[in-house]
Amino acid sequence: MHDDAHAALGPAGIWTFAFDAHPAGLVREAAAEIEELGYGAIWVGEAFGRESFGQAWLLLSATRRLTVASGIANIAFRDPIAAATATRTLGDAFPGRYVLGLGGHRVDDTVHHLDGYPMPARGRAVHTMRAYLDSMDAVPEHGPRPDPAPRRVLAALGPKMLGLAAERTWGAHSYFVPVEHTAQARRIMGPEAFLGVELAVVLDTDAARARELATAHVAMYVESAPHQLANVRRLGFGDEDVIGGPSERLVDAIVAHGDIDAIRRRVEEHLQAGADHVAVQVLTASPTELPLLQWRELAPALTPLGIGRQG
Repeated sequence: MHDDAHAALGPAGIWTFAFDAHPAGLVREAAAEIEELGYGAIWVGEAFGRESFGQAWLLLSATRRLTVASGIANIAFRDPIAAATATRTLGDAFPGRYVLGLGGHRVDDTVHHLDGYPMPARGRAVHTMRAYLDSMDAVPEHGPRPDPAPRRVLAALGPKMLGLAAERTWGAHSYFVPVEHTAQARRIMGPEAFLGVELAVVLDTDAARARELATAHVAMYVESAPHQLANVRRLGFGDEDVIGGPSERLVDAIVAHGDIDAIRRRVEEHLQAGADHVAVQVLTASPTELPLLQWRELAPALTPLGIGRQG
């Protein structure tokens, strides 16, 4: 599917948690610069920083053209009425520029903690998400109807959730995935559904330093995110790749590291495997700092003029 919304996002965007640590004024300035650099979208996660819809409003109000996407808004943080009305509000205020990504379903009944706080989660994945979408769709509309209606995507890794994403929403947002997963997701969802892929990158030509950062990132998810661990196992990574620290094979599959050309090649690999859009998450030694320098350096290679260019 290559409609106007696809064109607006372009082939590459930014994925970040880093805005949460900074005051609103600085976030506005950074968002405006990201837009001027030519990126098509900003994707933001949600934890204990800014609330997802409030963060989206802040970014949308600071920019004129680019898409802002929740990557993702956690369904356990709000009921479907709040999600539906907030989405309509953003769609009315910023027509065609907001994408609602939904996630936060639980792999099992284990309660996970972040900074000592028990993270809320809702039920089993596919059943819970289907019911949440049903409830959102049933909320009466007593205000202006956005035109176009805001797009929705699902955080999706496994075949059943990918299928639900293709059936009920615009498509899927995958996170912490190798190129092989992108190809599988495209086969499962078919040619029409949108597929937006997050890609972690380390822009550093010091190989040892880059690998250290990449390894720490992968280790965090393998050790603390059961759905990510289940997904990499489903893709053929075994005990030797995940026990006692992630293997180099797993790290290299998940994180693109090295110079600008290495990162551009990985983005192109995801696009060629079936992604419509790749959202680049820049990893640095200071996760709360805005990686403005790296965003600037990567822009000529990743924005529409750069993708597909030969090195």
